[in-house]
Amino acid sequence: MALLVSVALAGLPVALADPAPALASSGTTYTVGAVTEVSASCSGQNAEVEQAADPNAGYVYATWMGCNGIAFARSADGGRSFGTPISVPGSVGSNVNAWDPAVAIAPDGTVYAAFMIAKASQWYPVVAASFDHGATFSQVSSLIPPDAKNWGDRDFIAVGPDGTVYVTWDYGPERTSVTYLCSSGGSCAFATGDLNAVIQRSTDHGKTWSAMSDISPGFPASGGDSAPLLVEPGGRIDVLYQGYQITNTTTYAMNPAYSYFTSSTDQGRTWSAPVAVGPGEGTMSLAEWWIDGDIAMDAGGNLYATWDTQGTNPDGSPNDTGWLSFSTDHGLHWSVPVQVAADNLNVPHITEAAGGGAGIAYVGWLSDSDPSGYAQYLRAFSITRGWLSAPVRISDQFGDPSVWPGDTFGISALGPGQVELSWGSATAATGKKSQIFATTVAVSSSP
Repeated sequence: MALLVSVALAGLPVALADPAPALASSGTTYTVGAVTEVSASCSGQNAEVEQAADPNAGYVYATWMGCNGIAFARSADGGRSFGTPISVPGSVGSNVNAWDPAVAIAPDGTVYAAFMIAKASQWYPVVAASFDHGATFSQVSSLIPPDAKNWGDRDFIAVGPDGTVYVTWDYGPERTSVTYLCSSGGSCAFATGDLNAVIQRSTDHGKTWSAMSDISPGFPASGGDSAPLLVEPGGRIDVLYQGYQITNTTTYAMNPAYSYFTSSTDQGRTWSAPVAVGPGEGTMSLAEWWIDGDIAMDAGGNLYATWDTQGTNPDGSPNDTGWLSFSTDHGLHWSVPVQVAADNLNVPHITEAAGGGAGIAYVGWLSDSDPSGYAQYLRAFSITRGWLSAPVRISDQFGDPSVWPGDTFGISALGPGQVELSWGSATAATGKKSQIFATTVAVSSSP
């Protein structure tokens, strides 16, 4: 059953229903398809989904922490339904020893599923490759670092137009320098550490990998982490990373972070001077446990950055605010940020974006800002017109805020006005077990 949600330009998200279609005063409608429980056959908790889409071939791929390791499922009908999940080779064991999944598609249709693994005394990314549209993964490679006891965390993966595969990840030479701030209902953040955002590349379909190149300046203690990336049609790599300021290189104490944009035109060997995106809107706290920051590009080559900041209200109470900024000159300059969600309550606003047609972005966020719990939201944005509607709740059930849904969700543009979303949530139907849900959304806007 499809749900058509009509929204006005002001006000809170409306409740989901499936009445006769009605046009919003803004001229924008969101038609939500049936919600699929992608992870139903996986035992245990299922959380932290990432997603990639191949609109030309009709495939959507989802990967998440579950199925006793890293799970993977594919849709061959544009995201309307998904096959039975499989475990990504090399990840089977537990959700503790394998974490932070990522997925990307090459121009030739090769699917790459990446994740972090803890093995022996080292933490590093693993990349599995599928040459049959995600039916099987016949090749697995490890990006093993040179240090005997390194720290490693959140990987991201992308593929260039020439088939070069790129993996960014958080790396520190000495794991004992990293100390943690953990949330009872979430995951963990870092209080100290020799954090760095690094990149490695493969020119042979993921069989072998280059040595690390540092993205965030100041290696080996730059304070950089969480570096989502995209590769432009001309081969340029664009990265938005979270940059903390290391204030003491002995204790690796850090100040709160800003989002920084940087790019590379030589396959990640060298990087442009980082540009702070939206520094006037505040910082990201040390205690923030989710993945903060995303980068997307629309069909016209415009870039979009999303993130959320933690600050204080005039009365001194804490808040959390999601932001969107865009660049029309490949990241040289960025627009004044606009607030994404209608609220700035002191709860996570995990914010990501997908580029649509020229000048259009689809911005989603996962948050428990509603007293009923976690929900997945969506909102369309135009560079020339601003927000095309108020926020819309896409998920048809709320998730228990005491159960971790993951640090990310999945969002992909399938074509003009077509968006695929996936998210984790422990709904009333699933009890205390988080599951992965997915749906398609048709976004229609009048001129």
